[in-house]
Amino acid sequence: MNNVQQDIDERSNLTSLNKLELLLFRLGGDAEGNHSELYAINVFKIREIVAMPHVTPIADSHPHMLGVVNLREQIIPVINLPAVVGCIPASGLKLLLITEFARTTQAFAVEAVEEIVRLEWTSVLPGDKTASGALVTSIAKVDGDVPNTRLAQVLDVESILRQLHSNEEPDVDVDSMGAPINLPEGQVILAADDSVIARALIENALQAMGAKYVMTNSGKQAWDKLEAIDIAAKKEGKTARDKVALVLSDLEMPEMDGFTLTRNIKQDSRFSTIPVIIHSSLSGAANENHVNGVGADAYIAKFVPVELAALLRKTLAKSNTPQKRG
Repeated sequence: MNNVQQDIDERSNLTSLNKLELLLFRLGGDAEGNHSELYAINVFKIREIVAMPHVTPIADSHPHMLGVVNLREQIIPVINLPAVVGCIPASGLKLLLITEFARTTQAFAVEAVEEIVRLEWTSVLPGDKTASGALVTSIAKVDGDVPNTRLAQVLDVESILRQLHSNEEPDVDVDSMGAPINLPEGQVILAADDSVIARALIENALQAMGAKYVMTNSGKQAWDKLEAIDIAAKKEGKTARDKVALVLSDLEMPEMDGFTLTRNIKQDSRFSTIPVIIHSSLSGAANENHVNGVGADAYIAKFVPVELAALLRKTLAKSNTPQKRG
């Protein structure tokens, strides 16, 4: 565990080459103790790994909530991750993965940590291509494109959190979203996110704003859609910019991440004037610096609909304002 923790502490960002690092861990097997599969989570979401401390149960909490821990004067909720995905740990819950994403801190209890692997995003297959369940965004080919590669299920932590907080108030309050966004005729917002829950939240927000949109499941799907839009636009004597008002992209996505998608857009003369907003559960100054480095027009952490609406309006207004020439 100490080696794994050291690896996390020493990791630098891997955003320039369409790569990621995954922490691999085990949650246990089925009722007969078989099939102890590999699961994974992006290292950028991991703050630290600690041995299982004393957990204080909370009255009337969700069955998969073990309770809370007091870690360096911070009260952190603890989620029984094996229970969430239907596994039974053979040796008990030994470790906590302390995670930070989507403006929240939480701990996931697991049975064992395996290792950290560095992969190309092209070695991560979208969940919709693998018939994965709702709690899995993608399947990672741990050893790359080799025969009999190990496979790890990359968990959709956003969906897990939504499952545990399903009784909260609706995510999008239409009355708070302000006036509708009136895009020019034929223009859409192109959005990309690999999480089922995140896509639903984004769609609800865009619908509440009255914005026309096209939703895609990965950076590669968004890029392919942009190229198809460009071909169709040319047949009308128009450009892709006439058809796409803005791109709203997640960062973590199989096949092509949001950094690479943004870089491709900004370095291609067909698309470079299309504004790009990064909408991600990954936060922190390092990630924001990389977002700026690849040319994104704005960054916002998930998921506050009112803030997203305000940033969309601001970015669209700025992109439609004629620039002064020197």
